[in-house]
Amino acid sequence: MRKNFRYIYGPVPSWRLGSSLGIDLLSRKEKVCSFDCIYCQIGRTKSYTTRRKLYVPTKGVVSEIKALPKVKIDYITFSGRGEPTLAKNLGATIKAIKRLRPEPIAVLTNSSLLYRQDVRQELALADLVALKLDAGSQKSLRLINHPVKKTKFSAILKGIKQFRKVYRGKLALQIMFTQENKDKAKNIAKLARQIQADEIQINTPTRPSLVGPLSRKAISVIKRYFRGMNVISLYDIKPKLVRPISTEDTMIRRGK
Repeated sequence: MRKNFRYIYGPVPSWRLGSSLGIDLLSRKEKVCSFDCIYCQIGRTKSYTTRRKLYVPTKGVVSEIKALPKVKIDYITFSGRGEPTLAKNLGATIKAIKRLRPEPIAVLTNSSLLYRQDVRQELALADLVALKLDAGSQKSLRLINHPVKKTKFSAILKGIKQFRKVYRGKLALQIMFTQENKDKAKNIAKLARQIQADEIQINTPTRPSLVGPLSRKAISVIKRYFRGMNVISLYDIKPKLVRPISTEDTMIRRGK
């Protein structure tokens, strides 16, 4: 029987994470984000911000985690309807869940707040962190990700490199390729080599969005620029068959 959880959703089949139980620390009707990416499958950003605050109580998430029925989970993943690092209780909630569940914890972030030391420290608590890197320049960042005003690509890249130096878990770069940035693949690959992530996740929009996916052939060409790195793409991996316990209204929060 499916349940109408407020803060958790899934599990969902993830080509990157297997069976992924989602945690939404924003849990709002409208998306709360520092980006308004052209490919986002959960719609346009209504609440545009870089300010961290408390959106939902940690105890509410803990209560729902405790109420989980027996279910196969590969990862517990912080994602949902917006940018998870905007929740100021991200670190506290990761710690609380680790005391309750044995599964590894992942965070999917757009990297925009990595210039902040507190965000880097909280992300370091996760077992896997996937950092967005769809652009290789300020111009490309504006075209693809539509960030909050005054967001600097140089600050995002610096934050990623600072996090790489201190993080001891699995670091992934999640790169979404569309027609608008496929010709920037060589430049993005150059930056990826500098960052030295443990995994490069090459994606293209396959869920409903304002832009369409690149073909399998186009993604294969892009992958050549990342030769020598540990690369996976959505066309290489067949998602698991997963039966969600969440109702449909909570499933719309599924991750970026």
